[in-house]
Amino acid sequence: MQLPLISILIPFKNTSNYLNECIDSIIDQTFTNWELLIVDDSSTDDSFDIVSKYSKEDKRIKLFKNNGSGIIEALRLAFKHSSGTFITRMDSDDIMTTNKLEVMVNSLQKYGKGHIAIGLVHYFSKEGISEGFSNYEQWLNKLTRKGENYSEIYKECVIPSPCWMTSKEDLIKCEAFKPNRYPEDYDLAFRFYKYGLTCIKSNDMLHHWRDYPIRTSRTHEHYAQNHFIELKLHYFLELNYDNSRPLTIWGAGLKGKTVAKALVEKNIPFYWICDNPKKINKHIYNQQLKEFKYLEHLNNPQSIITVANTEAQKEIKLYLHNQNMKTMEDYFFFC
Repeated sequence: MQLPLISILIPFKNTSNYLNECIDSIIDQTFTNWELLIVDDSSTDDSFDIVSKYSKEDKRIKLFKNNGSGIIEALRLAFKHSSGTFITRMDSDDIMTTNKLEVMVNSLQKYGKGHIAIGLVHYFSKEGISEGFSNYEQWLNKLTRKGENYSEIYKECVIPSPCWMTSKEDLIKCEAFKPNRYPEDYDLAFRFYKYGLTCIKSNDMLHHWRDYPIRTSRTHEHYAQNHFIELKLHYFLELNYDNSRPLTIWGAGLKGKTVAKALVEKNIPFYWICDNPKKINKHIYNQQLKEFKYLEHLNNPQSIITVANTEAQKEIKLYLHNQNMKTMEDYFFFC
């Protein structure tokens, strides 16, 4: 039986130090019926020459130059030239485990259309991994093991950009790379959620995710925290907000203020609650902050939680549970 073709999409820019390891990990895959659509996004080092050598030696590797600028346009170009039944992404500085493509395509063939294959990820770095990245890795893998990634989608990106695979048909249904919203990986995760693609749970470690100081997600303005909050609020208002119910913001730190300001600008009414005695009864953006138990006076409210402290989140969850409120229905953690 002929194996399905997998299209691997990679944008790259100035990653000459890592491209050999990345491409070699693709060539070494146990699943061999793949094509690599790899797009140079205006590199100024010798990245293009490195990939060009590979493309001359292996006809499965197809090299392009970005007509525009940025990751989204590079992905659009790669996707335009893709011929695969299944589509996956890869970052040019990362490494696949040798069985990654095989595991993912087997999952998709088993479960069929309407699904997205994912896998466990492992961060690595010469400088060592920060506590933040370590916590993110553990949190993400915990969700992936259960296939419950969407259950905390408003916290962080719940599907790693270089470790998913779905059918081309389903990706097109989810608008592929059409929107110009950054962070583009988080936006795509929200669209997988919006269009109802089911995450296939996995216990397989499939991807080694490299971290280093000048990585794009660390340095580019598109990945600044304000873009994350804007994106979260965009999809919350589209997918989960019920304007027949009172809306509350819990927390008056930087994220809480950012959400509150955005809602004020959109003329969306809300109540603002917190448990900080120094802020209760103060006015910010002409909105009075109330004590958190004010929530009990509201009829069937929805709450956006912007409190980041882990222990405080546990206390808030317990309080909301005791109020018979359900996550992703009555309350949404934005951090």
